[in-house]
Amino acid sequence: MYKIIFVLVFAIASCLGLHAQEFQGMAIYESKTSTADFKTRMQGNKDMTPDMQKMIEERMKKMFEKTFILNFNKSASIYKEEEKLDAPGQGGGGMRMMSSMMGGGGTFYKNVKEKSYTVDKDFMGKEFLVKDSLPNLKWKMEAETRVIGGYNCFKATAVRPASKTDFRNFRGKKEENATAKPTDATKKTSFMDEMNIPKDIVITAWYTPEIPVNQGPENYWGLPGLILEVNDGKTVILCSKVVLNSKVKAEIKAPSNGKVISQKDFDETVIKKMEEFREMNQGQGGNGGMRMRIGG
Repeated sequence: MYKIIFVLVFAIASCLGLHAQEFQGMAIYESKTSTADFKTRMQGNKDMTPDMQKMIEERMKKMFEKTFILNFNKSASIYKEEEKLDAPGQGGGGMRMMSSMMGGGGTFYKNVKEKSYTVDKDFMGKEFLVKDSLPNLKWKMEAETRVIGGYNCFKATAVRPASKTDFRNFRGKKEENATAKPTDATKKTSFMDEMNIPKDIVITAWYTPEIPVNQGPENYWGLPGLILEVNDGKTVILCSKVVLNSKVKAEIKAPSNGKVISQKDFDETVIKKMEEFREMNQGQGGNGGMRMRIGG
C-alpha cells in the first residue's frame, strides 16, 4: 500500500516538474527610438541637401524601429531581432555597426536563475561573446495599473547607469555660437567628449503577474511577471503579441560563437574603435567629430 502511494506521489511530482520545465512562451516586441536629436543635427548641417536628409531619415527609421522576439521559460530566455531581408544598398557596414550598437544584431540570452547573460556581437568584422552578470535593477513598485494586450499590468521604475556603447543613449552636443571664440586647437579631446551621455537613466516598466516569469526584453528582468513595456525616456519597447505554451518549442540556449569578453572590456573595445574613427576623420581634414557612413 505504502509502495503504491509512493509511486503515485512520485508520478504526480514528476508530472508537475515536467510541466514546469516544459512551460514556454513567446512575446513579440516593437522597439522605437526617438530621432529628434539626430534630425536637429541634420537640419543644422548646411552641406546636407534635402534629398540627402530624406535618404538618411529613411535609413535611420530602419535602425530606430525594430521588431524583436522573446522566447522564454521559467529560468531563461533568448531575445533576438526579427530577421528581415535588406533592400539593395541598405546593408552597409556602417548600418550594421549602428544596428549592433542599438540593441540589434545578436542573440541576447538571459538566465535569471544564475543571474547572468550572454550576447553575441558582430563588431567591425569580429565576433564577440559578451558574458556578464545581469544588472541589479532596484525596482520601485508603483500604484498605477493599465492593460496591455488584454493583460493587467503594474508599473515599476528603476534608475540605471547609461551605457556608453548603446547609440540610443547618445545626445550630440549643441553647436557653439558662431561668434564664440574657437577652442584651443592644441587641446586634445576624445570621442566621448563629442557626445552627451547622461549618467543615469530612469526606466519605467509595465509587467503582468498573469504571466509569472522573471523575464523581459533586452537585459530587463527582476519583476514578478513578464515585462510588457519598457520606456527609458528615448526608447520604448512595447509587447504586441504573446503566445503561451505553443506546440512548437523554441530552443532556448546561450550563443557560443565569438571571443569571450566581459561587458566592460567590450565597451572599452568599442570606444577605442570609435576614437580611431575620429582620429582618422581628423587626419582627412575633418573637424574631429564622429562621422559614419550610413549607406553601403
